[in-house]
Amino acid sequence: MKYVLACFFIGSIMLAGCSKNGKVEGTTRLDIRLTDNPFNADEVNVDIEKVRVKLSDDDQANNNNSSDDNGNWVDLETAAGIYNLLDYQNGLDTVVASGMVPATPVKEIRFVLGTDNSIVINGQSFPLTIPSGSESGLKIKLDKNLNLSVEQVVVDFDAELSVHQNGTGNYILRPVLRIKE
Repeated sequence: MKYVLACFFIGSIMLAGCSKNGKVEGTTRLDIRLTDNPFNADEVNVDIEKVRVKLSDDDQANNNNSSDDNGNWVDLETAAGIYNLLDYQNGLDTVVASGMVPATPVKEIRFVLGTDNSIVINGQSFPLTIPSGSESGLKIKLDKNLNLSVEQVVVDFDAELSVHQNGTGNYILRPVLRIKE
């Protein structure tokens, strides 16, 4: 009898964490962290206004504050501001956004940027133009399953591969973003 009760108790606990379709239900805290590789400049300043994540399950994401028609985007609580990417090199990183999201796979991360972006070289500041950075955002595709715990995604914003000087001497940022495992 004790064995039957123990099996029933354990089975009840296991079923409590599952939905009808066998997926784990619940939420998890998701932290998006930013890091960079070394680059030969004084500063590379990026104006981050918002971080959003795209979830794979439309039904669980419909209760968020997203403005997208398909309803599977979640706006994270973003520490908006200007980030000098070079402050986050050699293993250093910082949390730029976090929030509670459904424990479903994350398909994409999007950084929406403002217009106050710059690069400083030899003490002189230059505007850093980011084509479509403030319109559609900087996108990173991924397929990360979230568990019922704190999850962290570290995004390597590679300034060295991202910053380009065009023929007229202007600086352009064509972001190279990678998920750091």
